Amino acid sequence: MRANEYGQPIDEPVAGWAPARLPDAATITGRYCTSEQLDPDRHADSLYAAYSDAFDARDWTYLPYGAFATPGAYRDWAIAASESHDPRHYAVVDHSAGRALGTIALMRHDPGNGAIEVGQVVFSRFLQRTPIATEAQYLLMRYVFDDLGYRRYEWKCDSLNAPSRRAAERLGFLYEGTFRQAAVYRGRNRDTAWFALTDGDWPSVREAFEQWLARGSFAADGRQRISLQTR
Repeated sequence: MRANEYGQPIDEPVAGWAPARLPDAATITGRYCTSEQLDPDRHADSLYAAYSDAFDARDWTYLPYGAFATPGAYRDWAIAASESHDPRHYAVVDHSAGRALGTIALMRHDPGNGAIEVGQVVFSRFLQRTPIATEAQYLLMRYVFDDLGYRRYEWKCDSLNAPSRRAAERLGFLYEGTFRQAAVYRGRNRDTAWFALTDGDWPSVREAFEQWLARGSFAADGRQRISLQTR
């Protein structure tokens, strides 16, 4: 452990550190999907249709907005979201279907400290548990670490949101603790579970994603032959 001139323990210096860049990509393209900056004119109708196919509104329970009763209500939300710089919302466009099937955002941008969060993930039932959903997460990770130069990539969720917690762990995020009474939304308390990836974690996690996303990982019907092993 290093110490300063007063004998106090201090952490290691970050050699050559310069602030990361703010997210500015309009598109991030992968094999199965493209993440496109949210555009209500191009994406709102297909997103509303995809979300409306669900038999209930459980996908919105842990979000501060939604579900949306009409296409117009969703378009109003999409217009406001598309004008936001933080969060910066992306529509996930399935290459084979040629339409947007979910959204994801980069938020809480802190380029000076090299920290950023992925959040407001709303994947329709067409997207959930598919290679596209996994690739969409990987594309943003790769963009954040390899292109923008961030040191820390965060995932936060309601501590009671078991599917989100499982997803974070599957994708390689490490649980760091729970902030009690961190927020009030929908008129109820939220204890927030924190997860994160660092740039030190990223090389091995990236390799796991790239191996899993190789075409040989999937059968002809789209089922995965092997599980994603990020840890």
